[in-house]
Amino acid sequence: MTVFLQSLVLGLLLGGVYALAASGLTLIFGVMKVINIAHGAFLVLASFITYTLWDVVGIDPLLAIVITTPLVFAIGWATYKVVVSPIRSAPMASTVLLTFGLALVLEGAMGEIWGNNSTAIRPSYADESFTIGGIFLPKAQVFGGLIAVAVLVVLWIVLTRTWLGRAIRAAASNPSSAQLVGIRTASVAALVFAIGIAAAGAGGAITGVLYPFVPGSHYQWIARLLAIVVLGGLGSLNGAVLGAILFGLAEVFTSTYVSPSWATAVPYAIVFAVLLIRPQGLLGTRLREDAVAA
Repeated sequence: MTVFLQSLVLGLLLGGVYALAASGLTLIFGVMKVINIAHGAFLVLASFITYTLWDVVGIDPLLAIVITTPLVFAIGWATYKVVVSPIRSAPMASTVLLTFGLALVLEGAMGEIWGNNSTAIRPSYADESFTIGGIFLPKAQVFGGLIAVAVLVVLWIVLTRTWLGRAIRAAASNPSSAQLVGIRTASVAALVFAIGIAAAGAGGAITGVLYPFVPGSHYQWIARLLAIVVLGGLGSLNGAVLGAILFGLAEVFTSTYVSPSWATAVPYAIVFAVLLIRPQGLLGTRLREDAVAA
């Protein structure tokens, strides 16, 4: 029972971190109908920035999120204005190719700046654990999971309790009607893209503490995040959170009760099984092809 409870808590904490990273990807798709293949690269970029702040400046990597997130937000906003905006109305295949090319550019830039060797962020508490009734919880995962949940709560408040959130929801549901009531959908799209990248940045600051990384790590991250948002339903923030929690639980329970070598494969098998039954994902809705292309 102790092992089960420990796995359950660790799976939920890991799912929280995944949910934070995936929320930005599904938010961008929900408003812009753009599948951002570079999302994982921005996450790894945030990990490298966090590493530099920790290694050179001496800032705690999890506290550095207050620096990393605004910095990555600015990078995301500039990326949208310069790279994404000109082809936003192009077919989805064009935006996929563009963002994949952007991911390759970011990978090369990270390799030039930080090198291609495996990098790890190891704060003083990296090997320490909390002990609660025989349950051992690594401090890095506890701190990271709680911070991820806190950032997700802030994001939820912004989307549901502010004028910006109402504008984002209006632009996502009906861009033409949103423009008629005075909402500048182009400005909203830029903010949404920047917020989505900032969410990846916050997630990257946390994952950099939990996992070693190299510039090419973005391939495994975009695969994982796409699986999560497809499982939950593309464009659904609640679906991304649910998908991330299921993904995190599947990884931890598989590692505990089956084998660590299967921890990566089993969650994807669950995704495939769900999509066979419900192709639009757990909380997603079916989209007409012409609506997606619009």
